[in-house]
Amino acid sequence: VPPLSIIVDRMGIHFDPKTPSELEQMLQTWQFPPELLERAAALRAAIIAGGLSKYEKGSTGGLPRPGGTRRHVLVPGQVEDDRAVTSGGALASNLELLRRARSEVGRDAFIIYKPHPDVLAGHRKGHIAEQDIGNLADLIETEAPIATLISVVDELHVNSSLAGFEALIRTKPVTVHGVPFYAGWGLTRDRGPVPGRRTARRSIEELIAAAYILYPRYIDPVTGLPCSAEILVERLVA
Repeated sequence: VPPLSIIVDRMGIHFDPKTPSELEQMLQTWQFPPELLERAAALRAAIIAGGLSKYEKGSTGGLPRPGGTRRHVLVPGQVEDDRAVTSGGALASNLELLRRARSEVGRDAFIIYKPHPDVLAGHRKGHIAEQDIGNLADLIETEAPIATLISVVDELHVNSSLAGFEALIRTKPVTVHGVPFYAGWGLTRDRGPVPGRRTARRSIEELIAAAYILYPRYIDPVTGLPCSAEILVERLVA
């Protein structure tokens, strides 16, 4: 299936923190004009209203909180041989991520573990034995879309998953144990080895403007022509 977006980066690539990327340079040095930030805010609102995420479309609520009044923490798994995991800075396994999340939030928190869809389907590496998950997580969630889960939990612990970025868009606290592109700008609690190059402090609108509006190139699945991020969001919602 052809992608609807592609990135051409002449410096590096955004998921590898060992070297700079054009996205990192943009976030470190650019001055974002007010009209671009207004556009980013509108795009953010459209993504939230549409319940969009990387893998699926979900509602903005409606799930019960299975842990009652306990603090709910979502831990999304990743494909362990994905380049975003193997390129540097990230934890090597989903099991280690779960262990670190439980160690940090304590036994009073209610941890929901969501396996990565590709791992759940048996296509990719990253499976954790149910017994090991049971010792660390209170619930394994395989059905609910990630956007819906994000809306009902109090915070997330991620490795380098894009779910952390989607959670920031939805104003949820995010603890990052790896080094994704959105770490190190003052928006996340960083536990990974964030490069010292990242010294700027950025707003979520600046991050959205860089990562969603300026950095990728998009194709309209209806017309086959280049399009804006806003058009693509409209198509995905529809």
